[in-house]
Amino acid sequence: MSARVLLAAAAIAVALASGAAIAVEQKNQGPRNALQGFSENRDQPVKIQAASLEVRDKEKLATFSGDVYVLQGDTEMRCKVLTVSYEEDSGTHPVKAADPGPGGQKQIRRIEAKGGVVVVQKDQKATGDTAIFNMRENTVVLTGNVVVTRGADILRGHRLAVDLTSGVSKMDQGRVEGLFQTNARPPEKK
Repeated sequence: MSARVLLAAAAIAVALASGAAIAVEQKNQGPRNALQGFSENRDQPVKIQAASLEVRDKEKLATFSGDVYVLQGDTEMRCKVLTVSYEEDSGTHPVKAADPGPGGQKQIRRIEAKGGVVVVQKDQKATGDTAIFNMRENTVVLTGNVVVTRGADILRGHRLAVDLTSGVSKMDQGRVEGLFQTNARPPEKK
């Protein structure tokens, strides 16, 4: 693996560590969920483990594959394949991943996690088939057999879209099923 490829991979890791290249302060609106953890932990270092890493600099793609594990602060993600799309920084975006050397700065455009995606933060967990992190729009979309749990509460659906800037989450595209535990105690018998 060449030094340039290693530097590109390092740039990806640094961009993920900077909150998946998110520089917008998140407003606390709507219910919290595990997918918002990466935005909350943007100042924390990122640890990525995978069986392999392939960087295609001409296509501006880096692919981690084989039991991928990402840890940032108190948020962790597991999937089978993690593909990171990046671009040369044109200087118009305020967030820069890292200076990888003569090739210029790299900026993360999109991250796609596929295959048994599981995101966990504290007592919250979100699972699905695919997760797409769009850095320009500051959104995450989890699709396919989506299950979101928080403590004993469970929400199921086909698609969960989270706007990381506003904190608004929306479950749509088909029926949504929820099971919410209440803290109310049954009346005591006399």
